[in-house]
Amino acid sequence: MPNRQRLPYPTAEHLPDAPSLSVQDVSVRYNGTVALESVSFVVNPGERVAVVGPNGAGKSTLFQVIAGTLKPNEGSIRIFGNPPGGHICIGYVPQRNQIDWSFPVAVSDVVMMGRSGKIGLFKWPRKQDWTLVETSLQQVGMVELAKRQIGELSGGQQQRVFLARALAQEAEILLLDEPLSGLDTPSQENLLDILDSLRDQGITILVATHDLDQAASHFDKMMLLNRRLIAFGQPDEVYTSANLVRTYGGHLHVLPGEDGSDEQLLLADTCCDGDQ
Repeated sequence: MPNRQRLPYPTAEHLPDAPSLSVQDVSVRYNGTVALESVSFVVNPGERVAVVGPNGAGKSTLFQVIAGTLKPNEGSIRIFGNPPGGHICIGYVPQRNQIDWSFPVAVSDVVMMGRSGKIGLFKWPRKQDWTLVETSLQQVGMVELAKRQIGELSGGQQQRVFLARALAQEAEILLLDEPLSGLDTPSQENLLDILDSLRDQGITILVATHDLDQAASHFDKMMLLNRRLIAFGQPDEVYTSANLVRTYGGHLHVLPGEDGSDEQLLLADTCCDGDQ
């Protein structure tokens, strides 16, 4: 039997044939205010899910619970069959406004931070760690900017660097919180192309987004969330007028069609002041 490399601290075991992610009746409250209520769903390995909802819908809270940085008041989370604690397979990219971009650190060092869980604290990276950092930067088209300061990059480039950090971490589940917000169209398309390229690696991806059309066209499944799970499934099943009205409420305005016969839906005031 081949020897298996010991990691610097105990990690949770992945159970055979378990889904990547199982969320069962999860509720979260902040000072009596409900952020999530009885949310349940299952995501299988390799699936890509767009999580859509208005500001304050609980998208960021959901990602923090999955990542294990926030404990729910009720319910359970299972990552490959086990609770969140101890997993180093989850790559979490928070909203850009939650990151201090003035911190003087080079792109390659940011990506190397993704290796810390496997290298261990107070240990120097090895040659194979730097090789993996370079490979991850190549995957996102950023290897030529490896020595650049992270704060000097554009918003789209910064998002690609943090995606490379998750790849260097060898993440099997990616949680991307509003990665497309504030980016121009070419930068959004570039990031979506990179996510498409990860399909063959079997990485499970959850992306919080405000763009309904992108959610419907680029993802295997679509989740409509407004503190409660409104709908979850194939985009053509989820993306309906009735579900959107239930999700967005006052943010959604129903207008008459141009010929006076069909309804049109106008979505307003949902982006982009952050989320719970």
